[in-house]
Amino acid sequence: MTAPYDLDDNSVVVIIGTGAGGGTLANELAQKGIDVVALEAGGRHLPQDYINDEWPSFSQLAWTDMRTTSGSWRVAKDFANLPAWIVKAVGGSTVHWAGASLRIQDHEFRAKTHYGEVAGASLQDWPLTLKDLEPYYDKAEDKMGVTRTNGIPGLPGNNNFKVMKAGADKLGYKNCHTGRMAINSQPRHDRASCRQLGFCFQGCKMGAKWSTAYTEIPMGEATGHLEVREHAHVLTIEHDAAGKVSGVLYQDKDGNQHVQKARAVCVAGNSIESPRLLLNSASSMFPDGLGNSSGQVGKNYMRHMTGSVYASFEKPVHMYRGTTMAGIITDESKHDPSRGFVGGYEMETLSIGIPFMAAFLNPGGWGREFSATMDSYENLAGMWLVGEDMPQESNAITLSDEKDQFGLAAANVHFDDHPNDIAMRNHAYKQGMAVYDAVGATQTHPTPPYPSTHNLGTNRMSAKASDGVVNKFGQSHDIANLFVSDGSQFTTGAAENPTLTIVTLAIRQADYIAEQMTSKAI
Repeated sequence: MTAPYDLDDNSVVVIIGTGAGGGTLANELAQKGIDVVALEAGGRHLPQDYINDEWPSFSQLAWTDMRTTSGSWRVAKDFANLPAWIVKAVGGSTVHWAGASLRIQDHEFRAKTHYGEVAGASLQDWPLTLKDLEPYYDKAEDKMGVTRTNGIPGLPGNNNFKVMKAGADKLGYKNCHTGRMAINSQPRHDRASCRQLGFCFQGCKMGAKWSTAYTEIPMGEATGHLEVREHAHVLTIEHDAAGKVSGVLYQDKDGNQHVQKARAVCVAGNSIESPRLLLNSASSMFPDGLGNSSGQVGKNYMRHMTGSVYASFEKPVHMYRGTTMAGIITDESKHDPSRGFVGGYEMETLSIGIPFMAAFLNPGGWGREFSATMDSYENLAGMWLVGEDMPQESNAITLSDEKDQFGLAAANVHFDDHPNDIAMRNHAYKQGMAVYDAVGATQTHPTPPYPSTHNLGTNRMSAKASDGVVNKFGQSHDIANLFVSDGSQFTTGAAENPTLTIVTLAIRQADYIAEQMTSKAI
């Protein structure tokens, strides 16, 4: 049978979400001849639809459903209803992401072994290693067209990078270049090369940046084995009397509710919506939510240690011209506890436009320093700091008292910085400012974290069922035909931007699901 599929067709794999995990998995399964129904809460926007204007683009793409926040993190005070800046559309946050594609380092897969006991942290080793993932990383890098792999040259450096590189050289950093980016530096896979438009976060109008919206999803649809239903907002996952998942209840754009039957269900709604869905799917058989015998669904939320440093210079930099994040210093991503913290961090070029800069430079602030910085906007250089934050069981996605537009409990996102996160951020601020001071900055501006784009943990992998939610293939410890296919399966956060690893795990998971279906295990 080929798409479209009947609601009662219980032979299909249902995938919830079409981002880096769900979109990749959908295509990989479809290429194997497996019938897939992908349910996407948002609509479909393609390069011709993207808007090179920050606020209208945000209105077009962002997930702005009701959420609540708690905890001491700055986001709870400044962006209480927007703890995460993610996308509701076909392609998910691969429409919005910057393209940085870095492999997690070997020691980061074994964080507990390397870091030891860290007070207040719920560290574990991943139930897999870098060696297990290397062949799948190879496939992901080739699929995504990651620069500096597979003979693909790096992207050119813009002025923002040149300032960073000059400062890095002065400080003696050895590893600074324009990064490993899933953005074409030359035409590849029938997609154009980067034209340095500078609106990477608003969707790439050239299609040079890899996004499942216009790579994986159309390829999967072309097989006849993938049906994508847009504006299909999943409400709950259903199960049968034997405790296997049996279907998904969703609401369409006209307000009608449907149940799509399923042979297996893969949850790829990101690290906030995925645990919320499992918790909202509680039943008499699973009173604490699906896949939650360990009590770990929603726990160990990570969002990376983040912050930014901007610097003013005497002359214009025009940081907003060129690829947003094509610039990285990796020297600090090592594990070196002599710095006062475990794990490490990256420094990556970053620019945001005047509308977002006004909102994010000093949230809720005003005054002479703020206005002077905005006046000198074209003279600014900027970087983003991203590092490994510590998993803590108390950092969690739980069901809020607030309801969403469908009457279901919204997600509450609770986060407190771990002392290790704070020590790392302070070190990163100091080093980031030093990079710019070394090349004559007139003023440096460390800024607090933005709403989280790297949402991790909450359905973590574990060797033992009591320690997490899924096994090393993203398969629920409790329910054999239920899978998690997004960043919520990360055991720890590592220092690196997570998208490449999410794609890598999805490719590997597709092989496993196909094998399980062939052997009739699911």
